[in-house]
Amino acid sequence: MLTDELASWRNFYELLGTASGTLVGLLFVAASVSSGVFSSDRMGPLRIFLGASVVNFSGILTVCLFLLAPIGRPILLGSLVAAGGLFGLGYYAITWRDTVRDGLIKRIDLEDRTWYAFLPVACYLLETATGIALACDVALGRPALAVIMTALLLIGIHNAWDITVWSISRAAKRQGGQNVPQKPSPQPGQTEADGD
Repeated sequence: MLTDELASWRNFYELLGTASGTLVGLLFVAASVSSGVFSSDRMGPLRIFLGASVVNFSGILTVCLFLLAPIGRPILLGSLVAAGGLFGLGYYAITWRDTVRDGLIKRIDLEDRTWYAFLPVACYLLETATGIALACDVALGRPALAVIMTALLLIGIHNAWDITVWSISRAAKRQGGQNVPQKPSPQPGQTEADGD
């Protein structure tokens, strides 16, 4: 039975799902911190930089829930995993369209294209293929899915941190550096050592 075969992966997927769910919550905090950075009339930046991380973490959480559910048939589990991969690909297709339409694609450097587009799309392609492998009851599908979900988690962590740091630095620039702590300068006639 499929549930017995996945029993050895239970702790792994519980931990992965817990991490993903927690990170989705933290992204909402990051979104509130950066609420003034994104404008609603430009969906491309919002989708590729912030929304993509939410989709990645939510996709991981969903796959973990599928794997922890008592699904007894490989074809059903594989179909659900493949559908998750196709959803991710669909999201990135819409994101790419908005990014091109907004002219953002010309301003995104190779590093950001790699982390925010190429790597997640590759993971969703592999997730779709792994879902097909699971549906066909190919044993290699289980460890392959674990590797893909871990890669998506690491990509999501990188992207969430990157966008948080960028948003905070951008907000500080908009406020003229008011929130950036400055070391007080010494009084006239004092050296820095005397001022401490």
